[in-house]
Amino acid sequence: MHMLYNSASFSVVKFDVQVTEPVPGEFLQANPELQLHRGGYEIVDKYSRKEIFIEGALAQQFQDGVEALIEQDPSEEDLDDFIEAYARMGNQPVVMH
Repeated sequence: MHMLYNSASFSVVKFDVQVTEPVPGEFLQANPELQLHRGGYEIVDKYSRKEIFIEGALAQQFQDGVEALIEQDPSEEDLDDFIEAYARMGNQPVVMH
């Protein structure tokens, strides 16, 4: 678990899940980009007190978007605007244990 971003509005945490996978077949060994990767991003909207966990293709899209945005030297407002597009999908209330 890695805290990637924390502002007054949002926090983003990356989860890398260690999974013991069976030995991939010859096709997957020759094409490692096709192997499944576990993990994702938890995005918390601090104002609405809701969160979302994204994984798979949506997580990859989020990562690609963040990397493209970082190349433009964004402001905190730019980052918050980008993250908000994903945070709006969240409907899980944030609950303290």
